[in-house]
Amino acid sequence: MREPITESIDLAKKAADVAGSKKAEDIVILDMRQVCTYTDFFVICSGRSGRQAQAISDEIRLQLKREGMLPLRVEGEQRGDWILLDYLGVVVHVFTPEARDFYRLDNLWKEAPRTEVAAG
Repeated sequence: MREPITESIDLAKKAADVAGSKKAEDIVILDMRQVCTYTDFFVICSGRSGRQAQAISDEIRLQLKREGMLPLRVEGEQRGDWILLDYLGVVVHVFTPEARDFYRLDNLWKEAPRTEVAAG
């Protein structure tokens, strides 16, 4: 029997693992606890296209729903170039490569400790 997700870090790792299982690229977890007050972790990843970004986002939502976790809000699904899933303690950002390069969240929050995650 699996352990329920009770900590933000567990949720971030689960989201990153699910993204990897859908062939997301450049997956990183940023520890935001010392640099902002509205969340504990960012999970940032890229799909090769808007369609793949949508598939990654859909799978994260499905798998976390199975764990009893629903996002407070979801943004960007229509365009698909930057999809944001807000789980309060964890905010998941799924980008296309072009949008990720344009918004550069990785650089914007470069002072946050980061963990690279290998794709599944």
